[in-house]
Amino acid sequence: MKRLLAISDIHGELELFNELLEKIEYDAAVDQLVLLGDYVDRGPNSKEVLDRVMELKKQGAIVLRGNHDQMMLEAAAEKPGAKENWVRNGGLATLHSYDPSIKNTTLSVSEIFGEHVEFIKTMDYYYETGDYIFVHAGVQPGVPPHETDPYLLLWIRQEFHQGYSGNKTVIFGHTPTFVLRGSENYDVYFGDNRIIGIDGGAVYGGQLNCLELPSRKVYSVKKS
Repeated sequence: MKRLLAISDIHGELELFNELLEKIEYDAAVDQLVLLGDYVDRGPNSKEVLDRVMELKKQGAIVLRGNHDQMMLEAAAEKPGAKENWVRNGGLATLHSYDPSIKNTTLSVSEIFGEHVEFIKTMDYYYETGDYIFVHAGVQPGVPPHETDPYLLLWIRQEFHQGYSGNKTVIFGHTPTFVLRGSENYDVYFGDNRIIGIDGGAVYGGQLNCLELPSRKVYSVKKS
């Protein structure tokens, strides 16, 4: 493989995703694409993004799970309070991408996107190489990913950002880089403690980032 390419937090922004893949000149035959989760919610085309991600996985992409993908899974499983929680976090936009006439989630949502629910169930929580750990939210400091509660891999924030001190570099999304910096800068965040945040807050008017490794070259696209 020539390049490792990491993208995170697409959140239904299909046009930006396709534009970014074109910009990086992604070639599945020589590149390893790693997607760090949160394909759905808030943006306009969650269904279409999942369709695209399914195609990319068939071509060899590593497809990881995000907390929003997990919320969609739990809503479909009819867990108590899960639908309400999902809607509070942008789930209605996802439902509208399947059926614009949907006004609420009183219907059995699992019937609407059964194929995609099954696809999300196949997504791993992290991907590890000799030099890197790729994960949606981060890792628990001092605990190997395979021993960590999957909930933390999807949701952890400050404990990881401030406390990680492992030997491998962790590539993560989940927390937008402008939050990590405390300023309106959506570029990839290179932390001093071998953490690299790549969520450019595309769905919040920021940008969709791609980190190329090992070169650390960054590609970005934003809405015009």
